[in-house]
Amino acid sequence: MINFKKVRWKNLLSSGNRFTEIELDKHQTTLILGENGAGKSTLLDALCFGLYGKGFRNLKKDLLINSINEKELVVEIEFSIGKKNYKVIRGAKPNKFELYINDTLINQDATMKDYQEHLEKNVLKMSYRSFTQVAILGSANFTPFMQLKAVERRKLVEDLLDISIFSTMQDILKKKISNHTVEVRETNHETEIMEERINGLNEQLNALRENRDAKIKQHEKTVDETQDNINNLMEKIDEKTENVVEKKSTITNKDSTEDRLKQIIDMEKQLETARKKAVADIEFYQNHDNCPTCKQGLDHEHKKKCIKEKEDKVTEIKTAVSTLDIQVKELHDEIQRINDVQGDIDTIQKEIGILQSEILSNQKFIKKIQGEIETLQGELQDNGDVQDKIDDSEEKLDILHSKKENLVEQGHYFDIAQTLLRDQGVRQKIIKQYVPIMNKMINKYLAQLEFYVGFELDESFEETIKSRFRDVFKYDNFSQGEKMRIDLSLLFTWRSVARMKNSVNTNLLILDEVFDSSLDTNGTDDFLKLLNSLTEKTNAFIISHKGDALYDKFNDVIRFEKYKNFSRVAD
Repeated sequence: MINFKKVRWKNLLSSGNRFTEIELDKHQTTLILGENGAGKSTLLDALCFGLYGKGFRNLKKDLLINSINEKELVVEIEFSIGKKNYKVIRGAKPNKFELYINDTLINQDATMKDYQEHLEKNVLKMSYRSFTQVAILGSANFTPFMQLKAVERRKLVEDLLDISIFSTMQDILKKKISNHTVEVRETNHETEIMEERINGLNEQLNALRENRDAKIKQHEKTVDETQDNINNLMEKIDEKTENVVEKKSTITNKDSTEDRLKQIIDMEKQLETARKKAVADIEFYQNHDNCPTCKQGLDHEHKKKCIKEKEDKVTEIKTAVSTLDIQVKELHDEIQRINDVQGDIDTIQKEIGILQSEILSNQKFIKKIQGEIETLQGELQDNGDVQDKIDDSEEKLDILHSKKENLVEQGHYFDIAQTLLRDQGVRQKIIKQYVPIMNKMINKYLAQLEFYVGFELDESFEETIKSRFRDVFKYDNFSQGEKMRIDLSLLFTWRSVARMKNSVNTNLLILDEVFDSSLDTNGTDDFLKLLNSLTEKTNAFIISHKGDALYDKFNDVIRFEKYKNFSRVAD
């Protein structure tokens, strides 16, 4: 509960340069008297300006400053909440705003707006609207509850029930949903751009691969044959995919075949050496008659025999060479076959990669295909930068996809929160519980004011008023005096609800000119009975310019007067 203790002001409206001070918790009931223009209603503006930076009456800040002195408007308000004592000092020309807790000035580093927000939300815990509906019932510039729009009525009750946080949460949620919608749209756009970028990079990479194949064709002797095999295999790629493993098994003996070929070539070289030696021997015997070793003469038959042996040896070597040539050819054919099979495998795997060109949708598959290309045919010097760009773009695309998933999940949460925070959600359930209690209180206070009607607010805070004869009326159907009774009953109801919820609970009650025009004698008597029935923790101030006859009905009387063009409290 907020217990207001004291308010003092100077240079406010008709008040001069001397402080006017009123103790707010000294008496249960206080009558404030004065002629029109004497400054008795300045109390309302002092409280509202001190707490909220604006007057009770609809006046600009500059118009609140005394028009004669034109400077040094100051309002000081002292109050307590629990064991803490507070003091607010607010001024204009010069501007001043200070908040003390237990005589210690709180940090003023924040802006005046933040400072005010701290005072309202963390200290007072009530808005200007709540304060003026629970603590004050005014006249000319005050809008009673029944004259508020339905949405304003609901907001006031939500403040009293301490559930306005749900409205605040709903406003915050609307902003979050709006930002979420923008973020979803931007993320989708970024995703489309990234996918197009990856498409373009992939086309560029394919062009580089085709250029690589062209260079291979230009530099490899077997490129034509291999390309023919590739072209043939490309037509049957779907059929031959399952044969890749089988084809690989046929090339496991390539190394041994090459070793065997080398051995045979070496053997041919050896045979060729032997053949040349035999041919040389034949030529020697044919051209010489002496033995090359002992230098003795050789008879004709012996020479003929030696030549015959060497010729037979040459023939034998030729036969052996011919046989080896056949083997060499077979081995060359085998090696060529192995190379052809490997080329077929490479072509099949390359075509698998090309046919599976959904590179954009699956980064891992792109990397696998690139790895096969690098392993089988070597790295392409010109594709490094492009592949890096693809990899980088794919990583960014993965992040965007993850962000989209998170945004979708976040959207689900927002939908749930919207359902809970909408008017038909949690707030409506709480309001539904309290509306019968409010109606009961309103009718109790109406009965105490001798106004016997059936007053009922629905959950939208639209009123239905029934007479004793069950005739249905609206607020506007009644006289000013009857409206005042309804306004008073609502005011006391809101104070009771605030006390129940301890949300906007205060000792202060100020009623401005309620006796002067709207209440007749009976109504005044009924109201005084009701006023005196209030708890001792209530300090009520009744402002009137026709209340001289009510002196003995109040615990204290304060009279305002004009002195030398300035308002003051009379001695």
